[in-house]
Parts: sequence; C-alpha cells; structure tokens
Amino acid sequence: MKYKFDKITDRKNTFAIKYDLAQDRNKPVDAIPLWVADMDFPTAPCILKALKKCSGHGIFGYSRPDKRYYDAVKKWFASRHNFIFEDSQIVNTPGVIFAVAAAIRAFAKEGDGVIIQKPVYYPFENAIKSNGRRVVNSPLVFKDGQYQIDFEDFEKKIIQENVKLFILCSPHNPGGRVWKKEELERLSQICLSHKVFVVSDEIHSDITFGKHNHTVYANLSKEAADNSIICTSPSKTFNLAGLQFSNIIVKNKENLLLLRRQIETTGFDEPNVMGITAATAAYSQGAEWFEAAKEYIWKNILFIEEYFAKHCPKIKVVKSEGTYLIWLDFTAYTRLSGKEISELILNKAKVWLDDGTMFGPEGDKFERINAATPRRILQKALENIAQVFSNL
Repeated sequence: MKYKFDKITDRKNTFAIKYDLAQDRNKPVDAIPLWVADMDFPTAPCILKALKKCSGHGIFGYSRPDKRYYDAVKKWFASRHNFIFEDSQIVNTPGVIFAVAAAIRAFAKEGDGVIIQKPVYYPFENAIKSNGRRVVNSPLVFKDGQYQIDFEDFEKKIIQENVKLFILCSPHNPGGRVWKKEELERLSQICLSHKVFVVSDEIHSDITFGKHNHTVYANLSKEAADNSIICTSPSKTFNLAGLQFSNIIVKNKENLLLLRRQIETTGFDEPNVMGITAATAAYSQGAEWFEAAKEYIWKNILFIEEYFAKHCPKIKVVKSEGTYLIWLDFTAYTRLSGKEISELILNKAKVWLDDGTMFGPEGDKFERINAATPRRILQKALENIAQVFSNL
C-alpha cells in the first residue's frame, strides 16, 4: 500500500475535539472515539508538502485565492461531477454550516419555515433555530433497510407551514443515501412550484461507492441552478476540516449578491492562507491519495458489515451508498431503550459514537460510527460492542 492508512497516528494533545475533549464532555477518557466526522489518517502528502512550504515562508498575512485555486477547484468538479462554474460564482466561507446559516438569513425571513428531512445532520436544526426561523420536519421513511423520501408529506408540509427554504443533505448524513437523479428532480419540481429556495449541502459528494453516482443539484436544470446554492468543501474528501475552508457555488447573480451581503454582516472577509494552500494542492494533486483513501474506507465499511453479521447479527448495518459515516440499527433490541443502548456502547463497550437521536427522534435506537480510521482501531471498537450486545 503506497499510503499507510493502517498506521495509527496518535492524535492526543493535538487540540483534536475527537480525542482531547472526552473529559470536558463527560465521556470516558478510555472510550474509542468514532463519532465526529473527520478521518484518523494524515492528509495527502502533496497537501502536507504545500503546507510545509507555506509555513516555511514565515509570513501569514491577509490572503486571497488566485488563479491557481480557481483553476484547480473548477477542474475537480468538472471532471468528477460535470459541474461547470465560473470563478466569480465561488464564495469561500470558513465552513459549510457557516454558509448554511448565512443562506438561512439571506433566503428566509424571521418566522419563515425551513424544511429538513430527519434524521439528518443536526447542525441544520441548530442553524435554523439560532437565526429565528422555524424548523419544519418532513421525516425520511426507513423501509427495507434504506431511507426514502416521502414526497407527499414534503409538499404538504411546505404548503401548510409557509416554508421558504429547504436544506438538502446530499449525499445523506447519517443515512448514507446517494440520492438518485429522479429523486432530486422530483424535489426540485416541488420546490420550484412553491417558490422554496434550496441550500444543498454536498460536502460528501466525492465519497460515493460502487454504482452510486452523485448528482449535483444545480445540474438538474437551469431553473434548479437559479434556485439553489451548492455547498462543498475539501474537508471531508481530504480530511481538512480544521483548516476552515469551503467552496460555495452560487450560479444566480442576484442570489450571489444576497448571500455575500449576509456573509459581510458576520465580519468575515479573507480566508486563511493555510486553507487556500491546502485546497489548491488537494484539488490539483490529491486525486490519487483520495481514491486510495476511499478504497480503504470502503473495505472498512464491508468489514463492519461482515463483522456484525458474523458476531452480532442483531446489529444491522444500513447499506452505505456514500460518506464514511455508517448508520447502525439497534432496533432489534426491543427490551432496551435508545438511551440504554447508547449508555451501554459508551460506558460498557467503551466506544464513543453519535447517538442517533442527535439527528432527530427518528434516529432512536440508531448509532453513527465513523469508518475513516485504521482497521485495528475499528476492529477493537466492533469487538467491544459485540461483546456487550451479543448476549442481550
């Protein structure tokens, strides 16, 4: 293996929330942390080389992306997703949720409904509430081991709740769905007919498996592109979340102006030089590393499926089509509450996962586990969980 994904890197005392905040969050300090969505692998060598060169320069002044960055990001999305855009249509933010919050203010008024599909990435709800908008939930339907969209409920809620904005999670976190083009087209038709603006979080768009191909929402039609913003970042693809750098694509000029105005109210201006440097190196030189990392993660996902099927078959692994975040189904444990399941995993198995109810009540008796870690760490976590649950 050219890239040593099996190598365990000690992340303690590196300011990592995944490893250094257990005590602050009242978690066992000896629990294996597989909760937050970052990888336990060093990023691509080309990125490390670029960052070392940047740090060696010794001056960290105000910085702006230039042609090197724009050419790299445009080529990446054109070649991988057939997504074409101009330099002027890219807005850089410290993160996707920063952009989501700005979009909530830009495209919905206080008191307006903002619709999401739980179980879903929980910062969406936090951003809606903290900006004085109303959370409207159209729950996904869990059927035959997979999440599906309830289109009738989605449209009904939009009409009844005065919904002005839809936050789409594509690919879906935590359910692992890579939405089909036909599903996205139906969502787009509903949103367009009821004048609902779409914020599409596509941060996991590169991480899809097998025959499941990501469809960029803005590629559905010109109307869809004019009625949406597309939120992307190198953070999940290349494990760069801590560098606080995202690419938000806005095709419509008026929407671009509205979003920029809201970002200006925060006082944010120039992105940091390390984020620019890393993103430029990633998109221009990081493809080989990423493909190798994705293959390793996919084998980890298969390992999770096979391990529980053999050692603890009551724990069902929801089939993953994309992302490295795997949804574990504990609903077969009918005598245990969701809270009891989470406490057993954390305090008995000594594994720190994300409790499914964080993503909404629909996540009760589910847990999210991060598969982007060396297999020895993953295996130990699975062994601990199986040891606790196999006889229950």
